Amino acid sequence: MAKPFLSICIPAYNRPDKLYSLLKTIDAAGAEEVEVVVIEDVSPRRAEIRNAVISFQKETPYKVVYRENEKNLGYDGNLNQLVRTAQGKWLVFMGDDDEFIPGALDKLIAFLKGHAGIVYVLRSYEVVHTRGGVEKFRYYTGNKFFEPGEETYREIFRKSVFISGFTIQREPILPYLINDFGMSGLTQIYWVAELVLKHTSAYFDEPIARQREDNEYRAKEVYWDENKKIVPRPVNLKRSLDFMSNYAKIAKFMDEKHGLHSFSPIMRDLSKYSYPIISIHRDKGVKVFLEYVRELNKLGFNITAYYYIYVASLLIFRRSFCDFGIRMIKGIFGKTPRL
Repeated sequence: MAKPFLSICIPAYNRPDKLYSLLKTIDAAGAEEVEVVVIEDVSPRRAEIRNAVISFQKETPYKVVYRENEKNLGYDGNLNQLVRTAQGKWLVFMGDDDEFIPGALDKLIAFLKGHAGIVYVLRSYEVVHTRGGVEKFRYYTGNKFFEPGEETYREIFRKSVFISGFTIQREPILPYLINDFGMSGLTQIYWVAELVLKHTSAYFDEPIARQREDNEYRAKEVYWDENKKIVPRPVNLKRSLDFMSNYAKIAKFMDEKHGLHSFSPIMRDLSKYSYPIISIHRDKGVKVFLEYVRELNKLGFNITAYYYIYVASLLIFRRSFCDFGIRMIKGIFGKTPRL
C-alpha cells in the first residue's frame, strides 16, 4: 500500500471535544493522500479522546492512526512520537484545539507538490478574537523562498514557534528527534533550525490553521509538569519564563554545535517582536506584571526600544486596548510589519 503524501499529526491531551471539532475540519479532496495521526499522552480524559477518534474513524474517508502512550511523554516527547508513527512524506502538526481553514489543505498540498526542493514551510495562520475580529499572522507579501544558511535560520526561527499548521518533511528530521531541551515546548523550532541551515525552505502566504482566543486553557484543565505530576494548566509566571528561557537555550545550542554567531541576532529579534510574550500576564495586575517583566529582563529580552514601548503601553493602557492597537497596525500593513 502506497504511503500517504501528507500526515496530519495531532498531540492529544485532555480536550476530546476540541479534538473532535478539529478532526471535522479536515477537508482535503484526495483522501488517499492523507492520513490522520493522533497520539494521546496519558491524560485524565483518555477514554473520551479515544471515543472521539473512534467516532471520527467511522465517518471519515481518511486513514486514521490512533495511539496511546504507555507513559506520559510530555509535549515535546509526544511530537517526536508523532514523527516516528506518521508515514507521510510531509507532516502538518496541529494543536488539539485548532482547526483547519476551509479549503486550505488542498492549497497547501498543491504548493508542496509544486515545489519539490523544499523541506520546511513557514505557514500563515489566523486567530479569531472573542471581542470580534480576525487577526491574520502573515510575515511577507506573497509566497517566499529561502536559500539554506545561517541568515535563513535567523530570519524564521521566531516565526516558527506555533504548532498550528507547522509543516515539515518527515525524513530529514528523523536524526533530530532528541530530548535535550526537556519540557521546552519548542522542539519544533530546533527541527527548523537544523533543516534550514542545509536545505531550501519556503513561506506559504495562505492561512492554513485557525486558533480561537476563547480556546485558552480553562481553569479545570490540567497537564503533566516536569516532575510528572498533574497540575492546573492555566499559564503561570514560571511556565512562561521557562518557555522563554528555552528559546535562548536552543539558540545557544545551535551556535555551539555549528559554530554560528546567531544568538545575539535571534535575541534581538525576539525582543523587537516581544509584545505577545510580555502581554500574556498583564491582566493579572500591575504587581504580577512587573514581577514578570523583571524576570524577562534577567533573561535578556530588554535589549531593544520596542520592548520598553510594549511594557510602558501595557502599563498605561492595559492589554485589551494594546491588543486592539496591534491588530489595527497589522490591518493597515496587511501583515506583521518589519521592525
